[in-house]
Amino acid sequence: MGKHLFLILNSILLWWWSSITISKAYSQNQTDRFALASLKNAIHKDPFGILSSWNDSPHHCEWQGVLCSKRHPGRVTSLFLRSQGLEGFLSPHVGNLSFLRVIFLRHNSLHGEIPPQIGNLLRLHDLTLRSNSFGGPIPSNFSRCSNLETLDLIDNQLVGGIHSDLGSLKRLEFLGLCHNSLVGPIPRSIGNLSLLQKLSRGENALSEEILEELSRLKRLLLFQLAFNKLTGEVPAGILNISDIMWFDVGENQLWGSFLNDVSTASPSLFFLDAVNNLFTGMIPSTLTNATGLEVLSLCFNNFHGPIPKNLGRLKGLRLISLSVNYLQDDLSFISSLVNCSNLKFLYMGKNFLHGSLSRSFSNLSTSIKRISLPYNWIQGSIPLALGHLFNLSFWDLSDNFLTDCIPHSIGALSNLQQLDLSGNILTGEIPSSIGNITSLNFLDLSSNIFQGYIPQSLDNCKQLILLDLSNNNLIGSIPIEVMALSSLSIAFSLANNNLSGSLPLQVGSLKNLGILDLSHNRLTGLIPTSISECLVLEGLHLEANYFSGQIPKALRPLRGLQELDLSNNNFSGPIPSFLAGLSLLKYLNLSFNQLEGQVPKGGVFLNASSVSIYGITELCGGVPGLKLPLCKSSSSKKSSSTKAKVIYVVVGSLLCLALLLLCLSISYCKKKQMTTNASTSLSFGNQFLRISYEELLRATDRFSKINLIGKGRYGTVYKGILDSGATVATKVLNLTQKGASRSFISECRTLGTIRHRNLVKILIVCSSVDFHGNDFKALIYEFMANESLEEWLHPGTIE
Repeated sequence: MGKHLFLILNSILLWWWSSITISKAYSQNQTDRFALASLKNAIHKDPFGILSSWNDSPHHCEWQGVLCSKRHPGRVTSLFLRSQGLEGFLSPHVGNLSFLRVIFLRHNSLHGEIPPQIGNLLRLHDLTLRSNSFGGPIPSNFSRCSNLETLDLIDNQLVGGIHSDLGSLKRLEFLGLCHNSLVGPIPRSIGNLSLLQKLSRGENALSEEILEELSRLKRLLLFQLAFNKLTGEVPAGILNISDIMWFDVGENQLWGSFLNDVSTASPSLFFLDAVNNLFTGMIPSTLTNATGLEVLSLCFNNFHGPIPKNLGRLKGLRLISLSVNYLQDDLSFISSLVNCSNLKFLYMGKNFLHGSLSRSFSNLSTSIKRISLPYNWIQGSIPLALGHLFNLSFWDLSDNFLTDCIPHSIGALSNLQQLDLSGNILTGEIPSSIGNITSLNFLDLSSNIFQGYIPQSLDNCKQLILLDLSNNNLIGSIPIEVMALSSLSIAFSLANNNLSGSLPLQVGSLKNLGILDLSHNRLTGLIPTSISECLVLEGLHLEANYFSGQIPKALRPLRGLQELDLSNNNFSGPIPSFLAGLSLLKYLNLSFNQLEGQVPKGGVFLNASSVSIYGITELCGGVPGLKLPLCKSSSSKKSSSTKAKVIYVVVGSLLCLALLLLCLSISYCKKKQMTTNASTSLSFGNQFLRISYEELLRATDRFSKINLIGKGRYGTVYKGILDSGATVATKVLNLTQKGASRSFISECRTLGTIRHRNLVKILIVCSSVDFHGNDFKALIYEFMANESLEEWLHPGTIE
């Protein structure tokens, strides 16, 4: 009986205990479910509907992104919602999920502060909130999460300092804080994280020094403190950590010669970046012990001395960037780089490298994509064997001392996108083979000594966004094919050449161009109206040419113009008022033209320092700063007009009276002349034969220097052969010399009447205009083969 009673009581007790356990488990399950529901309510945008299942499923452990414990049914252990585009904030109820081990919300759009309640999650191993928009400080109670192994807060908007309490997270292996706005020093306690493998705190505003304590992180694989405001020296022990793979302290204010302290670089090191600091010293050859190195970036520092000749040992190198230092060496180091079969990027600009481009330059790996060697002392010619580098997309040899021609083999670089050879001493013609590089989008050959014509083949480069051929000796007209390159958007410059002809109508094709510079050439004619299509133009430079006509109304639509220079041309007429309506115009130069009338007073004309009108005398008005005379008022103009009419009537009457008296006087003189001597009845105008300017031009072979006989004060004498075959001496009067016209008349009268055996005879005269509309006078004499009388009397004293 007692035994049965015990069994009954035991069953009742078990039933009671299981009821309590089930009730407690249900209550805990409900706690996690309510916490998840709170998390969902804090999200206001779910573009992929990832949270739609958080209502439909009967049990929350079946919801998407939610994992539960097997040992503790219903308890949430992981939230994994990566790259779901979720927008909203992280509910503080997340701190009620006490069994959570993983919170992985990377690549969403969550904002607000990180809930400090996360510090209640004592089982948490992984907290990854990377690439969101969380703001505010890092919660100070994260140090309670003693099991934390990964703390990834990279790429948010966190502010404030780094708490020293983070140094108590003894199990931490990854600490990611970069891409935020954190300030202040790096806590010394971080050196206590003996298991830390990855330290990433770049792109903040951290200041002070890199502490020596960080050298104690012997398991460190990644050390990333770039883009901060760190000062001081780099502790030598960090780069000597045996397993370190990634070392990046670029974009700080660090100094010292830390590379010289590297005893034996780790073979595991594959990324070394110290760009844009104040480092000094030499690049040691021991660095090549890091045989796994793939990226070597030390540009923008103060390194000096030679480049290690054994860089070829680093066969895995993909990038070498040593630009903007004080390295002094020849180019022999390139020979060793032939062994680097993976080399893609070579940056050595702004150093003191010298020597010529050897053949080994062309033997670099076919994988090379970018070569940059500007601002050095490189001499000699460009190698002929260029076709081997068929993957080359960027080539910059600007501002060196390269000579000779560009080889035609350059056309084999079919993948080249940017070519910059400006600032050298290259000669010859621009090879037409450049037109074979159809992928070009940036071509700069400015500031050389190129001659000849602009190759029309450039019209094959349909992707060009910048074309600069300025400061050369190019001749001929601007090819319409090149002017029609509608892809040009940054700049198109042909300035400082000897180009002639007119501006092609195809200028209207440059609809996306920002800067057009055709200054300092010999271009003529009108500015075509098609320029009104260049609606994006910000700078237009046409100065120092021979453009004429009025400033065209076609410039009115160019609302984006900031600089306009039309100086030193032949523009005439008034300054158009629409220039005052170009609201962005900050610089306007109209100097040395033939403009006239009133200067506008709005827009750019309000600032006298922004407008240049030197050398124009017929302008008036404008702001006082231009110091121009006042324009006459309309009333004064009417008064002046009335006075002028009266003056014209009086003067006209007097002229008519004088003309009548003159006619009577001439009539009287003619009658008297006829009665004196019939032999003198011939007028001076009929005394000599006449010849045209065109025939005289043929006779002297366009007044060639070969036919030059002599030169005097009033003219130049040429030998010529007339159409009749007669050999003559032609004296062309210099009518710009004062007294030349009187000399012409006097010589005609004297030699037309005097006859002497020692004086040459005038045969013909030419009084006409040349092909430019200028007055032209010449005397044609018999040709005497024994030179001039002056040379016989005064030998050796030729004027």
